[in-house]
Amino acid sequence: MSNYTNRAVILNQRPQGEIKEGDLVLEERPVRDLKEGEVLAKVLWLSLDPYMRPRMNDAKGYMDPIGLGEVIVGESVARIVESRSDNLKVGDLVTCYSGWQEYAVFPGDAEMVYRIDQKDNVPLQAYLGVAGMPGRTGYCGLMYVGKPKAGETVVVSAASGPVGTVVGQTAKKEGCRAVGVAGGPEKCRYVVEELGCDACVDYKAGNLEEDLKAACPDGIDIYFENVGGAVTRAVAPLLNPGARVPICGFVSAYNAEDMNSVETPFHVLKALDPVPEHRFFLVTEWQDKHQEITNILADRVASGDLKYRETIAEGLENAPEAFKGMLKGKNFGKQLVHVAD
Repeated sequence: MSNYTNRAVILNQRPQGEIKEGDLVLEERPVRDLKEGEVLAKVLWLSLDPYMRPRMNDAKGYMDPIGLGEVIVGESVARIVESRSDNLKVGDLVTCYSGWQEYAVFPGDAEMVYRIDQKDNVPLQAYLGVAGMPGRTGYCGLMYVGKPKAGETVVVSAASGPVGTVVGQTAKKEGCRAVGVAGGPEKCRYVVEELGCDACVDYKAGNLEEDLKAACPDGIDIYFENVGGAVTRAVAPLLNPGARVPICGFVSAYNAEDMNSVETPFHVLKALDPVPEHRFFLVTEWQDKHQEITNILADRVASGDLKYRETIAEGLENAPEAFKGMLKGKNFGKQLVHVAD
């Protein structure tokens, strides 16, 4: 057997509503020996993202549910520590879907494993945030589904998170009026003062409809959907003819005990007359542009053009609490777990 011992967070039982004690469990597991063509990766940084919550339910969504006893899904930055593959050598840094664990074994030619060509002034963990999957999600959703034109008004919910951060700053780069929606005065100040958006509406302040209307005097041309719920309802009457709505997710519903009873953005948008152009999208639709867009975003981070925030939990054992907090908006910016150096 290998000399390594792995710790992994597994799905012990399916959460009913919010994640509770006993739903996710930390287990020790031996690391098996490599077969020909495989590599062993040591996880350094783990990304926590809202999409992981629906996958804990026993319901077929756009991705398969996690099986009971299986490692919680997730992307990481990892270092190759053993290799029996010609594709990856010891010392290579990669992004990969290792899940919530300290070590992962996978084929050296596995899909969705990318060698990191780290740029100066770009920290490794940024390849899980604004220069990684969330960043590419924001960029592709805005540019290819939203199709912004200079002078248009773009509204993005969860504006201080890693996806919203990229949407707001990219919209400004494209010559648009960028309006964020975020929770609390500190996040709203950050979205305007640091990220450079024209306005940011605090959905916790109690005047969502009025504040949004005041921030969007010419209506809304693109609404980048991350949260659903009350924000979608406030946006809907302000959508201009010809508006586009890229739907990335709707985190407000992810802890619902019965997803079938949830009012989704699709219900709200389809009730409008005319119905605005809208669709759910996945970043993997542009998988062929993975390296190209990663490079665009990493260059913007390196030059200081693309600003962002992070919240870091130390140690794999703290991933479940950090994840629960993220679903309630307790994090500021990208939620990460620092697993090892």
